Amino acid sequence: MFAVHLLAFHFTKLKEDQIKKVDRYLYHMRLSDDVLLDVMARFQAEMVKGLGRDTNSTATVKMLPTFVRSLPDGSEKGDFLAVDLGGSQFRALEVKVFNDGKQSSQLESKFYPTPKEVIQGSGTELFNYVADCLLDFMESKNLQHKKLPLGFTFSFPCKQTKLEEGALLAWTKHFKVRGVQGTDVVSSLRKALQKHKDIDVDVLAMVNDTVGTMMTCGYDDPHCEVGLIIGTGTNACYMEEMRHIDLVEGDEGRMCINTEWGAFGDDGALDDLRTEFDRELDLGSLNPGKQLFEKMISSLYLGELVRLILLKMTKEGLLFNGKVSTALLTKDKIEMKHVCAMEKYKEGLSNTKEILTELNLFPSEEDCIAVQHVCTIVSFRSANLCAAALAAILTRLRENKKVLRLRTTVGIDGGLYKTHPQYPKRLHKVVRRLVPNCDVRFLLSQSGSAKGAAMVTAVAYRLAAQRKQIDAVLAPFRLSLDTLREVKNKMRAELEYGLKRETQASATVKMLPTYVCGTPDGTESGKFLALDLGGTNFRVLLVKIRSGRRRSVQMYNKIFAIPLEIMQGTGEELFDHIVQCIADFLEYMGIKGARLPLGFTFSFPCRQASIDKGTLVGWTKGFKATDCEGEDVVDMLREAIRRRNEFDLDIVAVVNDTVGTMMTCGYEDPNCEIGLIAGTGSNVCYMEDMKNIEIVEGNEGKMCINTEWGGFGDNGCIDNIRTKYDIQVDEGSLNAGKQRYEKMTSGMYLGEIVRQILIDLTKQGLLFRGQISESLRKRGIFETKFLSQIESDRLALLQVRRILQQLGLDSTCEDSIIVKEVCGAVSRRAAQLCGAGLAAIVEKKRENRGVEHLQITVGVDGTLYKLHPHFSRVLQETVRELAPQCDVTFMLSEDGSGKGAALITAVAKRLHNIGRK
Repeated sequence: MFAVHLLAFHFTKLKEDQIKKVDRYLYHMRLSDDVLLDVMARFQAEMVKGLGRDTNSTATVKMLPTFVRSLPDGSEKGDFLAVDLGGSQFRALEVKVFNDGKQSSQLESKFYPTPKEVIQGSGTELFNYVADCLLDFMESKNLQHKKLPLGFTFSFPCKQTKLEEGALLAWTKHFKVRGVQGTDVVSSLRKALQKHKDIDVDVLAMVNDTVGTMMTCGYDDPHCEVGLIIGTGTNACYMEEMRHIDLVEGDEGRMCINTEWGAFGDDGALDDLRTEFDRELDLGSLNPGKQLFEKMISSLYLGELVRLILLKMTKEGLLFNGKVSTALLTKDKIEMKHVCAMEKYKEGLSNTKEILTELNLFPSEEDCIAVQHVCTIVSFRSANLCAAALAAILTRLRENKKVLRLRTTVGIDGGLYKTHPQYPKRLHKVVRRLVPNCDVRFLLSQSGSAKGAAMVTAVAYRLAAQRKQIDAVLAPFRLSLDTLREVKNKMRAELEYGLKRETQASATVKMLPTYVCGTPDGTESGKFLALDLGGTNFRVLLVKIRSGRRRSVQMYNKIFAIPLEIMQGTGEELFDHIVQCIADFLEYMGIKGARLPLGFTFSFPCRQASIDKGTLVGWTKGFKATDCEGEDVVDMLREAIRRRNEFDLDIVAVVNDTVGTMMTCGYEDPNCEIGLIAGTGSNVCYMEDMKNIEIVEGNEGKMCINTEWGGFGDNGCIDNIRTKYDIQVDEGSLNAGKQRYEKMTSGMYLGEIVRQILIDLTKQGLLFRGQISESLRKRGIFETKFLSQIESDRLALLQVRRILQQLGLDSTCEDSIIVKEVCGAVSRRAAQLCGAGLAAIVEKKRENRGVEHLQITVGVDGTLYKLHPHFSRVLQETVRELAPQCDVTFMLSEDGSGKGAALITAVAKRLHNIGRK
C-alpha cells in the first residue's frame, strides 16, 4: 500500500516538475487578465477605427457592413435554398420555415467535397462547381421545377454594397482561386446558375458564415445579437447601431457588422504578444504577414504551432531525449484533432502516448506530461485572446444600449469550439471574468451557418412584404404638391364664404371679427391685468408696459390648474373657479384694491359684437361646461366677479390667443399682420381690409379676423384626404363631426392618430409581435409630446424604445423604426396641411395689397411649432412652395396669450382715448 502511495506521489511530483518546465519555456504564451484587458482595449480602438469613414482604410479590423438589418422575429415562413462555401466541404440545403407559433423549421442538406483543383483553380471553375452541386441537390429533392429564393453563405472577407452584392477582398483558409478578388461573387454565382436552364433560383442574400451562425441562433433565441466562429478560421459579427456606421448612409436602426477580426494585429498591434513560434508559423503560411490574430486562435494553425514548439524543445534536449523525428520536421503533421485528443485529461496520458507513438516519437511519461501541457497552453492562449476580443464587442453592445448590465446571447459555431474538450468552458470563464457586467448565454449553432443564410433570406422576404403593407397604410398621409394646392384653393374659397354676409352663417371657416383695429405703435404704457384661458391651465398676469426710449414689457404671472370636473361641469362653476384664481393672484401681488384694465384671452371660437363682447360659438379642446355656448363670456366673468363681491376690474377686451400672438410679435415687428397657433389647437388670424368684411359696418381701415380655421372641412370639402384613422379619432372625440381640420393638424389629436395607426399595424402583425397591449388600447395614452421626442434627430432608437416601454409597449429595434416612421408621416402631414392653409392667407394678403411680391411676418406660438423637431421646417417649406410670390418671415411669439392680451388692452385704451379726443 505504501508503495502505491509512493508511486502516486512520485507521479504527481514528476507532473508538477514537467508543467513548471513547460510554463517557464512558454512564459510569453501565458496571458494575465491585465494583458487580456489591454488586448480588449486595443481591439475596441480598432473597431472604432474600422467603423469610421476616414479611418477605415488603415484599420486592420475592417468592420464590414453586411446589410443584414434585422434578426428573425418568428413570423418568417416559406421554402428557401442555401449554399455554404468556405470550409473543407461545400453544402447545399433546403430550409422550410413554418409560422406555426412554435418557430419551427425543417432542414435537409447534402455535403460535397471541395477538391484542391477547384479551391486553387479559376473563378469560373469554382462557381460552375457550386452551380453543378446545387443542381444535383435540387434534382435529388425534386426541386428543379420550383422557383425558390437562395441565400449564399460565402465565408470570406467581402465588401458588401447590398444584401445581395459583395466583392471579395481576400481569400483565406487555403483558398487561392484566381480572378475572383475584387469582383462581385453573387454575380459570378448567378452567371453560373444561368447556364442551367432547367432551374430557376433567385439569389437574394449573401452572408458570411459568422452572420449565418448569428441568424441561425437568433431564430431560436431573440436575444442573440453576436455571432462567433472558432474553427478552421475565426471571426465575429454583431448588431451595431446605424448611427455609428459611417460607411453606410442613414442612422436609423441597426446593421450586422462582420468584424473580420482575423486580421487584428496585421499592423503590428500584437507584436509584443507574438512569440518566435507565431512568427515562424506566419512565415511558412500561404499569406505571410496577414490574418495574424487568426493564426494565434484558429484550429487551422494551432496544431502547427504545437509542432513548432515541440520541435524546438526537442532540439534543445527537453523532449524525446533530443531525438528529432521526421514527424516533427513535417509541416502540418500535428493537426488540431491530435491537440484535442491529447487534452482529454480524463483519459490520463494514454491518448497523448498513443498519438506521439503513431508519429514515431516514442515518448517517456515525462514527455507525455510536457506535450499535454504544451497543448493546454496553446489552446488556452487561443481561448484567452478570443475571449478578450469578444469581451470588447460585448462592452460595445452594452455601451450602445446605455445599460449598466447587458443581457445577450452569442451564437457559436466552429470545429474547435465543438470538438475541443476544454475550449468552451475556458472561453466562457474568461469572458465572464473580463466583462462581469454582461450576462452572456453561449448558444451552439445546431444547423450551421448555411441555415443562417436561409434565415437571412427569409427575413429579407418578411421585411419586403412588411414594407409593402406599411407603405400602403402610410400612403394616404403622404400628400403630393397637387393635393396641397387643392387644399390651399379650398381654404381660400372657405375664407371668402366666411367674410360674405349671405354665406357666413353656413361657412365652416367662421372668419370672426375681433374688433381689434390696430397693432401696437410703441406709445402704449401702464399696468394691465391679463387672463389666459385656453387649456388645462389658467393664468393670471400683471403686465407693466413702458413706452418711449426705454420701451419695455414686464410680466408677473401665476398658473392655476383647471380640474376636469370644472372643465366639464357648469358654466357658473367654471367662472367662479376663474374668479377665485384672480382673487388669489391679486392678493399675492398686493393689488386687490386697484381697478386695472383687463384683457381676457379666451381661446375658443367667439362671435364678437365689439372688442369687449364675445359670444361663445362652441367649446373645443376638451371643455364641455354647460350653459356657456351662445352666452357672452365677458358678461359671465362680470357676473362671477359680482357674486364674489371682493374686487372690481375694467374688462376692456376679450381676445383669442391667436390675436394675442399677432399683437405680441407686432410689438417687435410692425410688418407682422398674421398670427398662427400650432399647439394643442390650431388657428390663424390676420388683419383684413374692412371693405372685405361684409358682416361689420364700415369700409375704412383694417380689422383683425379670427379665422377659426379648425372647422375647415366640416362640410366634407376635404373628405378626400381624410383617412380611416382621422375618422376613428373624430368619432371618438367630444365634438364628433366638428373641427375636422384641427383634428388633422393640432397637437391635441396627432398622438391619437398615431395610436390608431399603431393598433392597425399591430393587428396586421407588423408591430409588437402582433400583441396589442392594454396600454395601447387606452385612448389618449400616446401624447403628442411623444411624437416630438421620438422624431428628435438626436434621439437614438434605444431612447425611442424606452419611451415606448414607458407606455407599456415592449418594442424591438424594428418596431421602434416603424413607430418613428408613423410619427413622422402624421406630423409631416399636419405641418403640410397647416402650411397649405397659411399659404391661402398670405396669398389673400398679397392680393388685398395689390402687389406682385409680398413681404410679411407671421407671429407664431404653440408647442407643436416650438418643440417638434421638424414641424416648423416642413410648414415653412410648404408655404414657400405654395405661395412663391410671398416672402414670409416667421417670428416666434413670447407669450402671445398673456403679453398679447395686455397689448391688445393697451392698444384698445389708446384708440379709445384718441376717439374721445
